[in-house]
Amino acid sequence: MAKLKKSWLYAGLGAIGMIASAAGVGYGWWLQSLPPLDGNIRLARLAAPATIDTDAHGIPRITAGSRIDAARVLGYVTARDRLFQMDLMRRKNAGRLAEIFGGAAVNSDVQARIYGFNQKAKQILPKLPPLHRQYLQAYAEGVNGYLEQNPTLPFEFKVLGYAPEPWQAEDSLLVVFGMFENLTAWVEKGERMLSVMESALPAEAVAFLTPDTDRFTDQLMNHTKSLRPAQPVPVNAMQTLLAGRMGDFSQLADASRGESLAGSNAWAVSGGKTADGRAILANDMHLGISVPNIWYRAEVNYPEVRAIGLNLPGTPFLIAGSNQHVAWGMTNLAGDFLDLVKLEINPDDAGQYRVGERWQTFAQRQEVINIKGGGSKTVAVKETVWGPVALQPLQGQPVAIHWVALDADAVNVDILELEQSQTLSQSLAIANRAGGPQLNVLLADEKGHIAWTVTGKIPKRFGGDGSVSLSWADGKTGWQGYVNPAALPRIIDPPEGFLVTANERRFAADFPYVIGHQFVNGYRAYRINQKLKQAARHSEWSLFNLQQDTESEFYSYYQQLALQVLTPDVLAQKPELSGLRDYLLSWNGRADTASLGLPVLIEFRRELIDAVFTPFLSACKQADQDFVYAWNYADTPLQALLDAKPAALLPDAGHHKNWDRFILAQLEKSAAKVMARSPGAEWPELTWGKQNIVGHAHPFSKALPLLSAALDMPHQPVAGCGGYCVRVTGPDFGASERLVVSPGHVEDGILHMPGGQSGHPLSAYYSDQQAFWVAGLPLAFAGGKPEHKLSLSPQAADEPAQNRVNGADIR
Repeated sequence: MAKLKKSWLYAGLGAIGMIASAAGVGYGWWLQSLPPLDGNIRLARLAAPATIDTDAHGIPRITAGSRIDAARVLGYVTARDRLFQMDLMRRKNAGRLAEIFGGAAVNSDVQARIYGFNQKAKQILPKLPPLHRQYLQAYAEGVNGYLEQNPTLPFEFKVLGYAPEPWQAEDSLLVVFGMFENLTAWVEKGERMLSVMESALPAEAVAFLTPDTDRFTDQLMNHTKSLRPAQPVPVNAMQTLLAGRMGDFSQLADASRGESLAGSNAWAVSGGKTADGRAILANDMHLGISVPNIWYRAEVNYPEVRAIGLNLPGTPFLIAGSNQHVAWGMTNLAGDFLDLVKLEINPDDAGQYRVGERWQTFAQRQEVINIKGGGSKTVAVKETVWGPVALQPLQGQPVAIHWVALDADAVNVDILELEQSQTLSQSLAIANRAGGPQLNVLLADEKGHIAWTVTGKIPKRFGGDGSVSLSWADGKTGWQGYVNPAALPRIIDPPEGFLVTANERRFAADFPYVIGHQFVNGYRAYRINQKLKQAARHSEWSLFNLQQDTESEFYSYYQQLALQVLTPDVLAQKPELSGLRDYLLSWNGRADTASLGLPVLIEFRRELIDAVFTPFLSACKQADQDFVYAWNYADTPLQALLDAKPAALLPDAGHHKNWDRFILAQLEKSAAKVMARSPGAEWPELTWGKQNIVGHAHPFSKALPLLSAALDMPHQPVAGCGGYCVRVTGPDFGASERLVVSPGHVEDGILHMPGGQSGHPLSAYYSDQQAFWVAGLPLAFAGGKPEHKLSLSPQAADEPAQNRVNGADIR
C-alpha cells in the first residue's frame, strides 16, 4: 500500500475530500492513481531490458542498454511523476490552455498562437540530426507507454474533465519554446520602453536614465567602457522635463522587475583552489517556483555514461548536472535576441507593408482557439518576412517580432550531447553550437579544469544595436545571420582559479557583437567573487554554504541615506521616528529571517525609484499610455541624483522644500507600508521573516483556494532576498535548485530543490524535499540507496496492453 506523508496528509484531508468530490471519485481511486514503483513492466519498442531504481526521495536511477532506450525510460518515468505538468507546458506553448481552462486562458493562447510555436516545432523537428530525432521519438514512446498502461490519470485531468493526447516528438520542442519565452522574451518590454523614451525625451536624459552598469559591475569589469556607460546628471535636460510634466501619473517607474528576472548563479573553482585538485561546479537557477517544481531529478546510466542532474520534464536531457568527466551548469545570459521591426504600411492598402522598393502583401494564418464550455475565438495572425505582427502596436505603429526562437534554422537540441561529453573541449563545442535559449555555461572537468562560454544563437546586427524599434524596410538595418560558434567568447582556467556568472554584464564596449543592453545588477556576482577570493581552498560544503549567503551590501546605500535624513532636528520634531531609526540601525547587513530593518530598506528603495523618476517621465506616458520605466540599472541614475541633490531637479518642490525633506517623506511612507502589513506589531517584531514568506502554489490553488492546504507547500519564512543577495528567494521566486558537484566525485555532491519529485498530492515524494530547501540543508547529488525497483523488458509486438504490468507495488 502507499507510503504517505502523514503529517501533511492529516492537515489536508478535508481539502483532499473536496478534490475527490470535485473529481467525482473516492479515496480508493486516489490511492489507485498512485503510480507503480515496483514490479515488472513490458514497454513497447524497448530494445533491451532496463530498470528504474527509486530512492527514499523518489529520485529514479535509470539503467538502460543504450542512450535511446534511456530516453524512452526517462519519458516513461517523468510521465509517471509529472504527467499533468508536462501536458500543461505543451498546451501553454501550443496555445491550447483555453480548451481545458476556458475563457480565462484565451489571452495566453493568443500570444502563443501569434508566436506560432506549434508550427515552428513541426518545422524544426525534421531539420534535427537523425539521432536527435530518435531521442525525441523514443522519449515520446516512453510517455505514451505510460499512458497506455495507466488508465487512472492524475487528479487534475479528472477535475478538468479531459484526457491527455499521446505525446509527440515535437512536443518536447514546445517545452523548449517555453524556456525561450521565460528567459528571453522579456526584452520586448525593454525595447518598447526605450523606443518611447527615445522619441519623447532628450538624448542626454535617455542616456542618463538607461545605463548598462552599476558600481559592482564596474569593479568586476575593471571599469572598462560599456555600450551605455553611466552619465553625469544632465541638469538642464532633466529640468526641462520636470517643468513640462503634465498630469499626475503615479508609479510610471517600476522598481521590481529586475528582482524577478529569470536568472541564476553559477561558479566553478579549479583544482588549484581545492585540497585534492578536483574542480567543483555550483549552480542555482532562479525561476518562478510552483508545485511541482520545474525540474525533475534523475540519473541515467547506459554504456560508458553515468549522468546525474536536473531534467526539464517533457524533454529527454539534463539541463544541469554531471557525468563521469564533465559537470555543467547554466545561468540566463540576459541578453537581447529579439527585435521589434517597425512596419511601413502602404497608405493605399493596409494589407501591404514595404520591403525594399516594393509593397508586399501580409501573409495570414487563421488560428482557431477552442474554449472549454463551447465557442471559439479566431485569431488572424499577420506574417511578414521578419516574423509575425505583434498583437500590441508600438506608439500606434504595427511591429513585427524578429526573434531567434522563431527561426527554425536557429533552434536545436544539441545541448543534450553534454550528457555524453568526455572532455572540456567537447563540452565547449557542444554548448557553442547548441540552439536553445541563450545562456551562460559553466564547466568543470575531472582533471581540475574549468571554463565559461555561452550557448544559443547570437544575432549579428547591422544598422542598429537592437535597443529601439526601427524599420528594416530599406535593408540598411537587420540581422546578418548569427555569430559563428567558434567566435563565441570563452574563458578557460583563469589565473584566479575560479569563474562566476550571475546574469551580470560580462561584455565591454569593444566586444564585436551586441549581446544586450540591460543585464542584471552586478552585486551577486561581486559578492560571489569576493567570497571565493577570501578562501585559499574550497570544497563542496563551502560552495553550498556560499549559495545560501544572505549578505546584502547593495542595501547599505539606502540604510545610510535613511539615517542621514533622520537628523536630531527631525527626531526632535517627530519623536515617533526614533523607533524607526533604531530599527534601521539594527540591520545586520543580511537577509536572514531574523534581520531587522531590511523590510523598510527594500520598500524605501522602491518608493524612491517611483517618486524620483516619475515626474521626469510624463512625456513618455503622453506618447504611450502603456509606458512604464523598468530598468535593471535604475539604481545608477537614482543614486547619482540622490548624491548630487540638484535643487533644480527636486521632484516634488510643491510639497517639500529640499531633497532631504523629500527623501524623508519617502522613508516615512515606506515605514507606514511595512507597519500596515503587520497591524499592531512593534518595530522589533518586524523581522525579514515576517515579510519574506514562501508560498509555492499548485496551478489549481488560485482558482480553488480551499484546496491550497492540500496542494501548496506550507507558508514559511525563508532567508534570502529578491535579487540582491546570493541566496535569491521571494514568495514564489528563487533558487529552483541548488547543485554542487565535482565530476568523478559525484558521491560528495549536493543537490536539493523545492517541493519534490512527484506531482501526486498523496505521494510521499510530493513535498519531501521542501524542508531541506527552506532550511538550506543538503541532499545527496547522486541520490540514495534504492528502495524500489521497476524492471522493464521489451514488449512483443502482438502482446495485449493489459498484460504489460505485473506485480506492481503502488507507492
